Amino acid sequence: MGVRIPPGLPSSGASPIRGFQVVNEIIKFLREVKVELKKVNWPSRKETIGSTSVVLVVVIIVAIFLGLIDIGLSRLIRIILG
Repeated sequence: MGVRIPPGLPSSGASPIRGFQVVNEIIKFLREVKVELKKVNWPSRKETIGSTSVVLVVVIIVAIFLGLIDIGLSRLIRIILG
């Protein structure tokens, strides 16, 4: 009797043809990625440096703000708890 595999279900072993199909699909995908990346409007060096500078300044301001809030709340809790 044994175990019967219904028609349409894959067998337990992977076929070599399927392996080649996977490799071909990966190669096709990577080629399409390359084409799409060529379409991207990349920022100039000046724009990148400007954007990075803005992000760094904002991060520093937020860090200082949160640090001051932390110090203030810590002192408030020390006063309350004595």
